[in-house]
Amino acid sequence: MKIGLRNFIEHKWFSRVILSVILVNAVLIGMATNETVYQSYESTFVFLDILILSIFTIEIILKLILYRKDFFKDGWNVFDFIIVFGSLVLYNTHLVGVLRILRVLRVLRTISIVPSLKRLTSALFLAIPAIGSVTVLMGIIFYVYAIIGTSFFGEVAPEYFGDVGLSALTLFQVFTLESWASGVFRPVFAEMAWSWLYFVSFIIVSTFIILNLIVGEIVNNAQQLSEHAKEESEDMQKLMRNMDELKQMIREQNHHNKNKTG
Repeated sequence: MKIGLRNFIEHKWFSRVILSVILVNAVLIGMATNETVYQSYESTFVFLDILILSIFTIEIILKLILYRKDFFKDGWNVFDFIIVFGSLVLYNTHLVGVLRILRVLRVLRTISIVPSLKRLTSALFLAIPAIGSVTVLMGIIFYVYAIIGTSFFGEVAPEYFGDVGLSALTLFQVFTLESWASGVFRPVFAEMAWSWLYFVSFIIVSTFIILNLIVGEIVNNAQQLSEHAKEESEDMQKLMRNMDELKQMIREQNHHNKNKTG
């Protein structure tokens, strides 16, 4: 029975059905934000929400029966359990805001279903220590450039570089590349022609180099996880081949013993 349940849960069609339900749930949540549509089909929305929650509940129960304590060793399983359990507990309570958040979070279950998204998210979490170091480096760069900007452009553009705080905020706008040329750069450049060196160097260092470091770290972790998953798949295939060979040897031995007995 347990083998049959495992084959059922781990079958690709089971994952596809759950993924389809998650996507339908996402569409319904988006449609429900339209008050006119929701009020016109409120009973349908309520029925489908209960149906979707029931499907998710059955999925979690089946996985708990199969994996038992091992179920909670996977962080994604814990995430799924919290969302489904929280939705069940808070259903028809006064905590409508929390329930709405849990409904929206059901869409994030797509990550736990799709292996490629799971690897990418895992790579992002693995990159957090490196991102922390890069963030510290970026903070130092921001601080240095903020002091330079305040020293040289404080009198020319006090609304942007009046103090270190304003300078840091201005540099953040430049960092996002949002209206930095017309809004910040042009007025300063009109008064100080060499200021382009300041802005261009900051953009090159912060926007291009720093962000590339973060993206590179995430991509590197994703490649490592992909290679690790590939190795595990190859090991599993080897194990299955060895099992098949062992079964064949046992059959041949049994057949030989029968012939010998006969």
